[in-house]
Amino acid sequence: MFQITILLLYLLAAIAFAMSRLPKYATQTRLLLALATGFAIAGILLHGQDLIVEVNRANGLSVSLAGAVSLISLQLALIGLIGALEPTLRGMTAGLLFLAAVATIPMDMQPAVAATSGLSWQIQAHILIAMFAYGLLTAGAIVACYALIQDRRLKAGKLSSGNQLFAPLETTEKMLFSVTAAGFSFLLLAVLSGFAFVEDLFAQHLAHKTAFSLLALLLFGILIAGRVFAGWRGKRAVYLYLWGFAFLCVAYFGARYVLEELLNRSWG
Repeated sequence: MFQITILLLYLLAAIAFAMSRLPKYATQTRLLLALATGFAIAGILLHGQDLIVEVNRANGLSVSLAGAVSLISLQLALIGLIGALEPTLRGMTAGLLFLAAVATIPMDMQPAVAATSGLSWQIQAHILIAMFAYGLLTAGAIVACYALIQDRRLKAGKLSSGNQLFAPLETTEKMLFSVTAAGFSFLLLAVLSGFAFVEDLFAQHLAHKTAFSLLALLLFGILIAGRVFAGWRGKRAVYLYLWGFAFLCVAYFGARYVLEELLNRSWG
């Protein structure tokens, strides 16, 4: 029941944010923004409560694939709501909330995964930090794709009322690098905590996960350095981000799928 309510709240918020950017609804902008913000906040609060119950079980930590997707969904909604503080980003906010709504669907489709008991607080912290990092960087990948769409529309010279849903490309790129910096920081913390707290890291079916995570970390680090010291932007920066994200997907979702669906194990 919670999942349906969350999905509907995110969809209503997405529609209201999108309408607030269209010229034909200019006289209703304040009302639409108030409704959109209210729906989004209500959805985020319900989603956060549901996710805490799902992940933090009485007998331990449950970190299923559906739970990871749910966390990404929550982060998309949060980033979208924060982005809506900038009027030109409210079209993107609508897109992020729509994707957040779609990402809540797997919450009811996957059978519950047994909680992993007996984990130290350090390992539990490592797992949660890693999930948070992956969620942030997934949101960044969506923003990167949004930037590519903007770039192509600009080069094609497409003019329509729908252009109001797109922020200036420079604004989108600033948002992308802000998310990249935050995601990189959490991913670095996750990698360091993994080396510090996970025993026999390469003997727990996690070898390829560790290797691909390090490759992704390297690419995101190069991207941030290129932005700071050389002013990288445009397609080069976006494609480098997407390559880093591809390695991250293989590291995290690939490992989790193999463990949970094929080997019937839970990674902890």
